[in-house]
Amino acid sequence: MIDITGSGAERIIWAARSMPVLRAIAERVKRAGTLAGVRVGVSLVLEPKTANLALALRDAGADVVVYCNASSTDQQVVEALREQGFQVFADSRATEAEELQLAREFLETGLDILIDDGASVTRLAHREYPELVAKMIGAAEETTSGVRPLRVMNEEGELKLPVIAVNDSAAKYLFDNIYGTGQSCVMAFVDITNLQLAGRRVVVVGYGWVGMGVAKYAAALGARVIVSEIDPIRALRALHDGYEVTAFREAAVTAEVVFSCTGLADAVTAEHVEALPEGAFLCTAGGGDFEMPMDYLRGLGDARHVRHAVTAYTSRAGRTVNLISEGDCLNCADAEGNPIEVMDLSLSLQALAVERLAAGAKDWKPGVYDLPTDIEQEVARIRLEAAGGSLESLTDRQREAARAW
Repeated sequence: MIDITGSGAERIIWAARSMPVLRAIAERVKRAGTLAGVRVGVSLVLEPKTANLALALRDAGADVVVYCNASSTDQQVVEALREQGFQVFADSRATEAEELQLAREFLETGLDILIDDGASVTRLAHREYPELVAKMIGAAEETTSGVRPLRVMNEEGELKLPVIAVNDSAAKYLFDNIYGTGQSCVMAFVDITNLQLAGRRVVVVGYGWVGMGVAKYAAALGARVIVSEIDPIRALRALHDGYEVTAFREAAVTAEVVFSCTGLADAVTAEHVEALPEGAFLCTAGGGDFEMPMDYLRGLGDARHVRHAVTAYTSRAGRTVNLISEGDCLNCADAEGNPIEVMDLSLSLQALAVERLAAGAKDWKPGVYDLPTDIEQEVARIRLEAAGGSLESLTDRQREAARAW
């Protein structure tokens, strides 16, 4: 992670000031006693906002342990949480092998409920610790790239615990993915490169919720946005939102900045890179470096670190291609992730998903579940009220009209 001034504790406190929903929910869950003694593993991007989730869950009575991979770990936050007495299995300097060992040690603490990002720890548990999975109450998944493999596992009969797909909640994707990831990825690019987007041809690969947000914020800064999609409905929506829609192999020829927003492996291929013009930038805003042709890029053999978080390669066509954040999600790898207010929503949904799993521990069967609607409504209502908003109420006559046929 980028070195940010100010201690981890101070930055955690700063985030807490703009997270009233999480604070309110922690107080309610504490009064209910639902999480008393429940061991909850938090495996999310480790920065000040997720530190507040760990603190909120502990305040609500849970026994909380934390894990994160190196590229998404803020070392200041690691030290701050350890000072607060948490077991933290994370190190921003860890190698890939050390990351894996930390994840194993995290699982070996014996989790009851796991909050996961990308389903990486959930899948590791199924591969290497089936005996621990059998004892778990369940898990909650944060991302599109995590929900997808979990649904495949479930279809194939390989998923052995219940998972709440928090990512698929409207209260998550309509705010976190669009407004949060969209803003944070675009602003991370601007900060990392010290360049403007105005007038640049920006290709957004994938027009899901994240792609919609990236396109929105890039266009707001004056970029000429081109969308590439495999789904005709999403492509048509991009067209109606005012963007040019072109197959990536064609759009790559003039692309100055590429944001991969799919969460799918090989969204960007060597063929695409070879077509890019001189000086183009490659950014991941979706799942991770698996969206980029990392083996091909490393095989070019002339990586040059030209700026913090910018690695320049010379393509076989002889043109310079700049990779941001080594292909990892640039908003988390080299910035502070999504805005605090947006993550207040998402992390509050996670906290309530954990409570719901714990409350009905004996009733949950293996599978992928939608987040209950009442949880979405509660979080949205608290956030609205905290922002000074209020809701209209239906009259008796309106209720009758709504049920009339």
